Amino acid sequence: MVAPASRAMGVREPWRIIRESTQMLRRVLLALLALLILLLAVAALGPFLISTATVQPAGEARDAATPESHFMTVPFAGTPGLPIHYLERGTGTPGEGPVFLLLHGFTLNSFTWGAVLDGFAARGRTIAYDQPPYGLSAKPAVGDWGDKNPYAKAAVIAQLFAVMDGLGVERAVLVGSSSGGTLALEAALARPERVQALILIAPWVYAQRPTLPAWLAELPQMRRLSLVIGRKLGASTLLQLSYAQPERIAPERRALAQLHTQVARWDLAWGALLSQSLTTPVDVGQRLLSVTQPALLLTGDQDRLVPPEDTKRVAADLPRAELAILPGCGHVPQEECPGPFLKVVEPWLERLEPAP
Repeated sequence: MVAPASRAMGVREPWRIIRESTQMLRRVLLALLALLILLLAVAALGPFLISTATVQPAGEARDAATPESHFMTVPFAGTPGLPIHYLERGTGTPGEGPVFLLLHGFTLNSFTWGAVLDGFAARGRTIAYDQPPYGLSAKPAVGDWGDKNPYAKAAVIAQLFAVMDGLGVERAVLVGSSSGGTLALEAALARPERVQALILIAPWVYAQRPTLPAWLAELPQMRRLSLVIGRKLGASTLLQLSYAQPERIAPERRALAQLHTQVARWDLAWGALLSQSLTTPVDVGQRLLSVTQPALLLTGDQDRLVPPEDTKRVAADLPRAELAILPGCGHVPQEECPGPFLKVVEPWLERLEPAP
């Protein structure tokens, strides 16, 4: 026979276990809540630890220029104008071949065209310019402009045509590498009468990048994170990843890729560019059927940044496109494989209709 006290203890024991388990669960939940609050605080306040003081407070573009550098200024609303750095070769005599306007890719500059400038210049006037804020062109940072952001897509297209206007170019063959190819397509759609033809090297069309709502990208925290990313990219660029064999990159070429770091506030400008880019999806792939100009597409079969399949798809979707695949080359065959590159481009240009 069980004593009354023993029966009472037996009844209380499960309730004690339940009570202790509930208390343990409550402590675990409180600890998790505290951790979540800490993580949110770090996410919200941590970016404010990132310094907004520029890593390059002094330095003029003209002091970093090479002997072949030229400068001009294009108008842009809300600014005193945007200084543009460019390279130019070839004759400007009307009727002596097309004018070529060369557009570099993300993080690079006009010197990406150094090995093929003469090849183009043998056929006509050839101009390669640095898109702001790259190379030695303007470095506007947040607060340097009015209502219109100079890094917005429409503004970048307007700057392209402003460069053409400033240099007296009415119509040009646009030669674009990577994101420069995207810009070339956008320009051909915006002002088709001013674009004679397109040469596109691994254009960034179908490769996706993350985008954010404008309100999120413009938060102070996100602007500071963009600044960190801009500093990281700007200090290294994507040149290494752009070659199938990076050992081919000469020290002189690496130095030219870093010219922007000698110009005051380059990092603030790159941060502003990235902040704007986060809100701008790449949607030109939806409008390729409207591109009326003849186009030559080139890709290296070892491209690690824009898969060759993407370039093949762009060529298939353009109404008047031809495709060439360069073996053993990476993302910038105009740099890494200039000989094979020109062997493809030159006969295509021979077949190109002359500019009116």
